[in-house]
Amino acid sequence: MIQKTLTILFYCLIYYTSATAQDIIISRYYPDDTFRYPLDLPPSTAGSFGEMRPNHFHSGLDFKTNQRVGYPLFSVYDGYVSRVRIQYGGFGRAIYITHPNGYTSVYGHLESFTPEVERLVRQYQYEKQTYEADFYPLDFQIPVRKGQKIGVAGNAGASAGPHLHFEIRDSKTEETINPQLFGLTIPDKVPPTILAAGIYHLNGAPFSEKTKRQFLNVTGAGSTYRLAGAQTLQLSGEVGFALTTHDMNSVSPNRNGIYQVELKLDGKTIYTYAIERFAFNQTRAINAYIDYPAYLSSRRWMQKCFVPPGSNAGIYPQSINNGIINFNDDALHEVEYVVKDVAGNTSNLVIKVQSKATVPAPFKPEGILFKYNNVNIFTNDKIKVTIDTGNLYDDLDFKYVRLPRKPGALSETHRIHNKFTPLHEGFNLWIKPDSTIGRYANKAVLVNTAGNVAPGIYEDGYVKGKCRFFGDYYLRVDTVAPVITPINITDGANLKAAKTISLKMSDNLSGIKKYSGKIDGRWVLVEHDYKSKQLRYYFDADISAGKHTFELTVTDNEDNVAHYTADFYR
Repeated sequence: MIQKTLTILFYCLIYYTSATAQDIIISRYYPDDTFRYPLDLPPSTAGSFGEMRPNHFHSGLDFKTNQRVGYPLFSVYDGYVSRVRIQYGGFGRAIYITHPNGYTSVYGHLESFTPEVERLVRQYQYEKQTYEADFYPLDFQIPVRKGQKIGVAGNAGASAGPHLHFEIRDSKTEETINPQLFGLTIPDKVPPTILAAGIYHLNGAPFSEKTKRQFLNVTGAGSTYRLAGAQTLQLSGEVGFALTTHDMNSVSPNRNGIYQVELKLDGKTIYTYAIERFAFNQTRAINAYIDYPAYLSSRRWMQKCFVPPGSNAGIYPQSINNGIINFNDDALHEVEYVVKDVAGNTSNLVIKVQSKATVPAPFKPEGILFKYNNVNIFTNDKIKVTIDTGNLYDDLDFKYVRLPRKPGALSETHRIHNKFTPLHEGFNLWIKPDSTIGRYANKAVLVNTAGNVAPGIYEDGYVKGKCRFFGDYYLRVDTVAPVITPINITDGANLKAAKTISLKMSDNLSGIKKYSGKIDGRWVLVEHDYKSKQLRYYFDADISAGKHTFELTVTDNEDNVAHYTADFYR
């Protein structure tokens, strides 16, 4: 019956083959002769599609630009500019081009756009009086042809160095897709490296930081690996497997993510992972794919080969019993990991397992058992916790502890489970404040001892907020205005030779919500640089010789306002 199920499942998949690669699993056809490369450079990458990053999968390819900015970027196919975005972090400057074949290409971290696009950006910024911009030109407004220059590669936004972040998305669903499936391949004859194996003793209990786990060293080279010491494992009951692995290509020393993992039991595939495409609202499900407690405690990237019941990520083409194996027959078994990169280079790790027939003790929760597929609510006289459906990846043995108040807090500290359980979007938390909150109720925030802050709303005697992480929470009020620190401007400064006015801003608690700069009462564009954390106004021709007044207003998320004013001369 198992073999029949496997046959049906795999005939539902499509296999992709290149002239130099073995088969990899994909779910549909992608044209591999339509798009060109976005740079006129030999293709080399610093980051791969689906690579594991904190709290998300990497959504594209990071093309190298020889560690410098200034290379021209080209549209990979005919189409039109459908979106332009300016961010403080993220992609910095990004342009989106929609193509007639149902796909949209995305180019991030740009140094600059074409003059036509730059004019539209500046028009938007001044009309909305904002540095950050996100707008959608009309379909016919900016047509482009394949190979037409669309901008210059740079280092804007939250980038670790000059490069081009490049994506191909499904125009209809917005899912991002591995660009190498479209023929934009990177030379690669290097098989993945397997570094470690993981064994998880589950036995009907939810996966958590308390799950018994074993991390086993691996030895080998090339494409063949084995456990150090060539040991046979003695296992019983329900077991999940995992591994630590990475990949490299032939033109870059960077360690990247793999494309595909199969887990086989006695030659039969029971679990498959393939990072072909994913939706952005599922990218945080990386925390369900990895051993999240191990990552938090030791930064170990252990990739689980079993599927949490609450994960809806489309990265698991197939599994039997969610990839969990029940060893209960006193027989000798062979467990095999088959790891592939997108070029089809393959590595294998085989583990011998001696099964032992035992009856494990049934799972008994120590706290309150929350079901992953239910709305879960916990209340007492001081707090209320609500976890909506879709936020737990597995059932949860939920625990709550009331702790002493911290200095300056307007409530006791409430331990809401612990940091080792990930949430997909978050949970709703209500905390009852002390009676002393009084007129500061509209300034209240929920503070996590790990440093996370959630804006609060005072209602029905509680301060309510949306929190992304479990942990220790308490209430504070934010009545302190942000701090503005001038860098090259003082009152009466001579800025005749200066190219910019530069300042910094900071906030002690709730964070910056917005800022606005003016010269002689007129709004001017003040850019916020992610890497230097500086605000910069670049002088333009409109600022004539003579005396002028510069003003900066900064508002935090609790509407505390700071002002800075200085006269200067040009």
